Amino acid sequence: MAAQINPSILSADFSRLAEEAKAVEGADWLHVDVMDNHFVPNLTLGVPIVESLSRATDIPLDCHLMIEDADRWAPQYVEAGAGSVTFHAEAAAAPVRTAREIRAKGARASMALKPATPIEPYEDLLPELDMLLIMTVEPGFGGQSFLDIMLPKIRRTRQLISKHGLELWLQVDGGVSASTIERCAEAGADVFVAGSAVYGTDDPAAAVRMLRNQATEATAAASWACSHRATAR
Repeated sequence: MAAQINPSILSADFSRLAEEAKAVEGADWLHVDVMDNHFVPNLTLGVPIVESLSRATDIPLDCHLMIEDADRWAPQYVEAGAGSVTFHAEAAAAPVRTAREIRAKGARASMALKPATPIEPYEDLLPELDMLLIMTVEPGFGGQSFLDIMLPKIRRTRQLISKHGLELWLQVDGGVSASTIERCAEAGADVFVAGSAVYGTDDPAAAVRMLRNQATEATAAASWACSHRATAR
């Protein structure tokens, strides 16, 4: 239940990715946004960059695939060195098979939902996953403002996770900052992707620590976490 902070290299200097990875030492994961200019209107990194990053840092890579044909490509990102691979529900024709292939190759399997995609139709898939990502902005670009209307969806997702007794991480991505992370934690998130809130500061490593402390304190007081602790006892 410890809060995890995953700095997003989408907000880093792409000409210095190895150095930018080192700048966030102490982070739990390094979030890598993969975009194909089809599923989302932007083009970023691919398999070769993930391979290079995996050699340049000891921080495990959390690859978020915002791409079409996710069923085909997701296993290749595990082979490239990703420790966690997230595919979008809207881009996967066979999400259960894809999640199982990711796990079989040794990585954590995660599924992402766009803001307009409800969680309820995917309730039965949750046991096949290690993490669920709720997008709190429209995917495609960094630096967007947090969508407060996603907080009820985060709460509903946490309730479903608790209902089934799953040890499933709940990640949020988009507009996460010092002013929004506590609300996300209170709603039920425990993994936080932060881009400009980390890389837009003079000391990215310190920003990671600050955000983690904020999330940890908010989680400790959250009703969902108190219920989880009571159930565990």
